[in-house]
Amino acid sequence: MPEVSRFYGIVIRFYYRDHPPTHFHAIYGEHEALVEIETGRIHEGFLPPKALALVNEWRALHLEELREAWQLSRNESPLKPINPLE
Repeated sequence: MPEVSRFYGIVIRFYYRDHPPTHFHAIYGEHEALVEIETGRIHEGFLPPKALALVNEWRALHLEELREAWQLSRNESPLKPINPLE
């Protein structure tokens, strides 16, 4: 599962050939959530509210890059790093 970003203890990853809806995996400690790229809603899993707020702030800044990463991961192509939230 390729990692594309890491910030404030949160790791953002994509699975190759993952299922719709378009999403990424956000991991924070023992918590993991599948976050929808377009809406920021949790499709599956759980993140503490503060971690989810940081993930959604980052997501809003990198929507185009996340859409591209989704397409690349579906095609099993190498992913590009995405800048962390600062």
